[in-house]
Amino acid sequence: MATLTVWKFPTAGGAEEAIRTLEQLQGEELIKVHDGALVSWPADKKKPRTRQLHNLAGAGALGGAFWGLLFGLLFFVPLFGLAIGAAAGALGGSLADVGIDDKFIERIRAQVTPGTSALFALTSDAVIDRVREAFAGQEAELLETNLSADQEAKLREAFAED
Repeated sequence: MATLTVWKFPTAGGAEEAIRTLEQLQGEELIKVHDGALVSWPADKKKPRTRQLHNLAGAGALGGAFWGLLFGLLFFVPLFGLAIGAAAGALGGSLADVGIDDKFIERIRAQVTPGTSALFALTSDAVIDRVREAFAGQEAELLETNLSADQEAKLREAFAED
């Protein structure tokens, strides 16, 4: 089963550093990255910069239109040429059909602020102890996941600061 996680980093470059770690882990076959995207919001910018992780995820399981729509709704920033505006409300409603509700959008929007970054990752087959070791020293907060409550608690515990 693939797991969607959203990680927040306290710096605008934190998500980029996490991507480099994911690339290394995927090369060592310690995790499989199906798709992903990142948001980087430098403190001196009015809006965040977003990008899809083509180099990690190949063609991408979710596709650019999905990420564009999601980030457009989260940050009012069109991505990959997807225009938002009057249709954003209707499109937002359609995201509820695939499990992305208004509460999710509100939580992420409130937490990813200028000076921070976030990584949205769809992964599977992670060797948790090795992944945790690779991310040691990187400060990150798990914002969202589609794991069960037990699985999420274990993930939070694995990445908790000692």
